[in-house]
Amino acid sequence: MNNKKLVAYFSASGTTASVAENLAKAAGADLYEIRPETPYTRADLNWTDKQSRSSLEMRDKSSRPALADTGADIAAYDTIFVGFPIWWYVAPTIINSFLEAYDFSGKKIVLFATSGGSGFGKAVSGLQASAPGATIVEGALLNGRPNEAKLKAFADKY
Repeated sequence: MNNKKLVAYFSASGTTASVAENLAKAAGADLYEIRPETPYTRADLNWTDKQSRSSLEMRDKSSRPALADTGADIAAYDTIFVGFPIWWYVAPTIINSFLEAYDFSGKKIVLFATSGGSGFGKAVSGLQASAPGATIVEGALLNGRPNEAKLKAFADKY
């Protein structure tokens, strides 16, 4: 294996996108944005509104928001860093949509996340069933503005 790396990320507000771009640069990895077919609005992301789109999706464990595309060439990579904001102590369900859209058998999936305060919670266990045959590793919370040296050290561990 040549250990070709991909950084795939979902970002609702731009925070995770910024970290993902810098991680891809530091790791010498390709970059892929996981995009919902219907973009999230500010109202959709209002976690204090029990009827907001994100609240409804996160309450329903079987929710799988539609993806805008499934064009990532997963077969070309050995290690896939998957980044997302922590929602309700887990990954947003669109990450399950992404994992279920491809065959990750034999791949290493390294999670990274951004969070306003919570840790990974049950993110790994909540995603494992969506990527049978893959090894999912809880990578790190990459909050704030991690510098290139920190991101390179993180990427090099995998």
